[in-house]
Amino acid sequence: MEAVAEGLWGLADYQEKKGEIGKAVKCLEAICQSHVSFLPIVEIKTRLRIATLLLKHSNNVNHAKAHLERSQLLLKSIPSCFELKCRAYSLLSQCYQLVGAIPSQKQILNKGLELISTSEDGFSGRLWYCNFNSQLANALTIEGDHHASISALENGLICATQMCYPELQMFFATSILHVHLMQWENESSVQDAVNRCNVIWKSIESEKQCLGLLFYNELLHVFYLLRICDYKNAAQHVDKLDAAMKCDLQRTQQIKELTKELDAVNGSLSRSDLNYRDRSSLSGRQAHLEEQLNNLTGNGKEFSEPIYFGSVRRTWEDKLELAPPPIDGEWLPKGAIYALVDLTVVVFNRPKGLFKECVKRIQSGLQTIQEELEKLGISDGVREVDLQHSAIWISSVYLMLRMHFLENKVAVDLTRSEFVEAQEALMQMRNWYIRFPTILQVCECVIEMLRGQYAHCVGCYDEAICHFLEASRLSENKSMQAMCCVYAAISYICMGDAESSAKALDMIGPVLGVMDSFTGVREKTSVLLAHGFLLMRQQNLQEARNRLAFGLQTTHNTLGNLQLVSQYLTVLGNLALALTDTVQAREILRSSLTLAKKLNDIPTQIWVLSNLTALYQQLGEKGNEVENLDYQTKKVEDLQKRIADACSSCHHIELIAKVKTEAHQLSEIDIKRAISGPSMRVDLDIPESIGLSATSPMSSSTRLMDFDMGRLRKRKS
Repeated sequence: MEAVAEGLWGLADYQEKKGEIGKAVKCLEAICQSHVSFLPIVEIKTRLRIATLLLKHSNNVNHAKAHLERSQLLLKSIPSCFELKCRAYSLLSQCYQLVGAIPSQKQILNKGLELISTSEDGFSGRLWYCNFNSQLANALTIEGDHHASISALENGLICATQMCYPELQMFFATSILHVHLMQWENESSVQDAVNRCNVIWKSIESEKQCLGLLFYNELLHVFYLLRICDYKNAAQHVDKLDAAMKCDLQRTQQIKELTKELDAVNGSLSRSDLNYRDRSSLSGRQAHLEEQLNNLTGNGKEFSEPIYFGSVRRTWEDKLELAPPPIDGEWLPKGAIYALVDLTVVVFNRPKGLFKECVKRIQSGLQTIQEELEKLGISDGVREVDLQHSAIWISSVYLMLRMHFLENKVAVDLTRSEFVEAQEALMQMRNWYIRFPTILQVCECVIEMLRGQYAHCVGCYDEAICHFLEASRLSENKSMQAMCCVYAAISYICMGDAESSAKALDMIGPVLGVMDSFTGVREKTSVLLAHGFLLMRQQNLQEARNRLAFGLQTTHNTLGNLQLVSQYLTVLGNLALALTDTVQAREILRSSLTLAKKLNDIPTQIWVLSNLTALYQQLGEKGNEVENLDYQTKKVEDLQKRIADACSSCHHIELIAKVKTEAHQLSEIDIKRAISGPSMRVDLDIPESIGLSATSPMSSSTRLMDFDMGRLRKRKS
């Protein structure tokens, strides 16, 4: 019977190479369904092979899980088979994670760790120990147990250090940094994690510095530095990421060209009328092309674990591994990494007013995401309820990235006074949220905040305040709450009456009291601008100058946010004018106007121009006054036209209305249908997989996703 099994295994391999995955699985299931018994070890290996195929090529997670659970039962009666047992535990853990059965996942991983503790299987055992700790850390992160997650990762790091395996040490060090960034208990512990990554990374020889680890490490550094508002040091990491992405894109293009040429050579070699000389020449070229491709793709590697995200079959082109087999060490697919790099460039360049590059990267990122969502089957009509549970995590990554890009597009468009374009991007955000309300629930407060910014920009201050306060109420993030209060205060100040000024102070006061408690200076610089502006309106000019001067210095030195600097300068110029310091007023206002022009920030330009007109009137410079007033009038007319176009749009009333964006919340029946429903792709023709449903649908609160170490993460509600 062993010969029969080997024959069916070989046939399954042949079918897989042809891409006939359903037929490959049928060959293997013939062994499991046979009336004649095979040896247990044969059945175990066969079921593991089936599970690997299903996880790699299909949505049939429950079917894979059933085969693995059967393999585990069979393995209990066999005293040896260390590798097979570890492999079964690892694959079963991944299945439990994909169906959301986290307690079962932790249980199976702890069994794996117990097995290793009683084994004497040296280097291989240590690798599996690292594998199980890595997966356990993911499971603990999903449950929000960051301390336990870090503990599991520290165990892996200690083991990797004992193995003198710096690449594996780096994997655990970056994973620990990632959890610290999510948890952020204190800045010193995050800084320690950053420093450890730097030390380990420098210890790895440059030719052994894995591309996946490079992206992971550099992105985590950027996240950290942007969080603490250290834009100056973030620049080098953003540049390094961008260069690495462009280099990898060139490599990918090389591979495509070589593959195309190899296909042509193979086609020529298949001809029967080739003479010996031509065939010999083509064979040599074929060998050379294959060698080049293997060098570029690393196809000589054998993976003992399937690497997959969701249910989409993925090739070498999509993979950026972080760790060696048997560790499933990939963080995100290459498409998501590329989009993240584009996003970091946007986030870094937007405060500097480099909008042309921002627009280019936003378009690039959105195009990448659109292509990846289409691969996942997410087209115009698809909603959250239509998603398979196993596809939710990777779908969530791309959906969240899309929202981040659209958020930045709205911000750029509003800064440039492109109100109609901002409307369209904001409506896209709103519509995506309505279609995927659970996955994108965290974006609800951002949408309300952006609605407030849009309303403020078109002069609807009362509506803006309503949306800012709603965004603050919806968010649990202290920074977001503080910024929304500052935005609401500025809208109150712009209303101009005494009662509104009093309400603005009520908004600003609490934020002023805690402004030094925030990480970085973003909240501090914003609230100082608002407070200085309010003090100036209240004729408390000297205190206003002190506040504004300190805020401007901090903004200039740390953030480099040109729009904020321009607004600071405008208020300070106005203040200098009120103090009859005309020399300083002229200098400050001209600097502000230069920045506002660079940003195409028309409202700030008008504000500056009105101050310059008053300045020229004070100085009796009639020629400058007339010329300046003429330019100011043109700008006012331009802005009024833009606002009129926005207000006449069909989206305007919907966006400013004092009504929160409501999305249809999924019922438990809908959630169950989403989890157990038919595949979005063509199902494999496998009898045992038809009609299988998930054992326990997750509640909606557990389906909110984030960029964690590689899988799901539950948000605390």
